[in-house]
Amino acid sequence: MGADLSDGSAPRRRGGVKPEINITPLVDVVLVLLIIFMVVAPQMEAGASVTLPSLSNPDQGNGALEPTTITLTKDGRFFFEKEELDEDTLVARLKALRETKPTTRVVLKADTALAYGKVRAMFKRCQALGFPGASLQVIDRANKQG
Repeated sequence: MGADLSDGSAPRRRGGVKPEINITPLVDVVLVLLIIFMVVAPQMEAGASVTLPSLSNPDQGNGALEPTTITLTKDGRFFFEKEELDEDTLVARLKALRETKPTTRVVLKADTALAYGKVRAMFKRCQALGFPGASLQVIDRANKQG
């Protein structure tokens, strides 16, 4: 009826199934996460998508302060961080920001196709409001990073 185990030895399995790890579902999950991060990462950037000017030796800036980003698009739209505003509302928002956080650093992201006179006007408004250091975001021509 059963195997005779009188000699004390355990029965041996013949042709038994060897355990395997199927990594296909793991690879599928990793690829889906990679695609999600590739799609979401560009949208995490503040403001609208603009083509930044490039310089050979840009200032590295102060990474210790979290900047407030003002975006100027080539078609003349204004963004405060990710929110599109008209120019007067933007200036009112900057005034309120200056009163609540006087040491905030303002970074202007302006498209290369935008007339520089409009960028200068926004610089002048930021300086008139009393921001300690308004700066222009650019791409390092040597490293191609912004």
